[in-house]
Amino acid sequence: MEILVFMDPDVLSTQLSMETLHGSLTDPAISSMNLLNELIDEYPLAISMAAGRPYEEFFDVRLIHDYIEAYCDHLRRDRKLNEAGVTRTLFQYGTTKGVITDLIARNLAEDENIDAAPESVVVTVGAQEAMFLVLRTLRANERDVLLAPAPTYVGLTGAALLTDTPVWPVRSTENGIDPDDVVLQLKRADEQGMRVRACYVTPNFANPTGTSMDLPARHRLLEVAEAHDILLLEDNAYGLFGSDRLPTLKALDQSANVVYLGSFAKTGMPGARVGYVVADQHVAGGGLLADQLSKLKGMLTVNTSPIAQAVIAGKLLLNDFSLARANIREIAIYQRNLHLTLGELTRRLGACPGVTWNTPTGGFFITVTVPFVVDDELLEHAARDHGVLFTPMHHFYGGKDGFNQLRLSISLLTPELIEQGVSRLAELVTARLP
Repeated sequence: MEILVFMDPDVLSTQLSMETLHGSLTDPAISSMNLLNELIDEYPLAISMAAGRPYEEFFDVRLIHDYIEAYCDHLRRDRKLNEAGVTRTLFQYGTTKGVITDLIARNLAEDENIDAAPESVVVTVGAQEAMFLVLRTLRANERDVLLAPAPTYVGLTGAALLTDTPVWPVRSTENGIDPDDVVLQLKRADEQGMRVRACYVTPNFANPTGTSMDLPARHRLLEVAEAHDILLLEDNAYGLFGSDRLPTLKALDQSANVVYLGSFAKTGMPGARVGYVVADQHVAGGGLLADQLSKLKGMLTVNTSPIAQAVIAGKLLLNDFSLARANIREIAIYQRNLHLTLGELTRRLGACPGVTWNTPTGGFFITVTVPFVVDDELLEHAARDHGVLFTPMHHFYGGKDGFNQLRLSISLLTPELIEQGVSRLAELVTARLP
């Protein structure tokens, strides 16, 4: 006999409401990305100059098998594991810090001249988990705040929301984050009884602006961090994709002030969802900062998929631990696309009053400034009536600034789509000019 239970909808609605859920769920930083995904689905014929995804032409399913087999050969040859050990490495949970920390350390030495001990590396589920773990670890009480450039990557904003970490904006220039404004914000925090735990920074081809820091600015920022005893959270997702590669903050760091956030999403394989953090700072009574991060990871995701790690490890092994060499074709594509996009902008919008853009030398992104409001309503109009998508920059300012700027991504497009996309964008822009 069936027993039917009917619940009163009014009773259900009083149990759950947005007011009783975490405040991050209604924050503009989260809703903005959902809107962009909805528009991509609703207008599939629109050319997307919004998504910061890696180029897809060189994707090949057979590579996954090659990478895994290369890693298995490494386990047999270099780690002297028998077949049962190889199988267990791929099928079991594995260590919380990760099973390829030594290979990541070799990659960092090869490509970035970073000397990282394997025990200082924690392999994460994308760089996003790395950000969450670091912020959750550093946020000890209500006095703790994080500095970040304005505008900043929405993933950092999201991690801060989930860890209830206030983010204080720092002025950003054509040369990246302004070290002198970092000093001013540190002074302001001290006056208000707050404690700055860290400053998030992307020195190379930052998302969303595309800007980079020159060498003097990098040294100055390191001096500020050492003098004021704060950590720098260095995000280097795009560092390989430029014509003028400068040393990372981590490579220049002499005082262990830099926590390095790494990702294989752009250089390895985005579907693997493998990132990492290098946290070699010593914690009094607690070993390395990496040890503390691994404690939280053990409660959050337990470990990062060993199969996903094997895919990344195989790519490293087959390319002598250099992702710069592994991405030679991709780097050429991104440089080509960047130059083509900048050229098309000049050709179609160069004579338009009040329309300007920056000129990054690498990475995925270009910032365009226009003399009218760029909001979500304009984005939908662009998708519906002009067949082009971009990202309004106000999303990277937390909805508080950037309302006359938009971000273009050049990474996923062919030359033909770049020409069409900029042409459609130019139609939109010129129609809005006075």
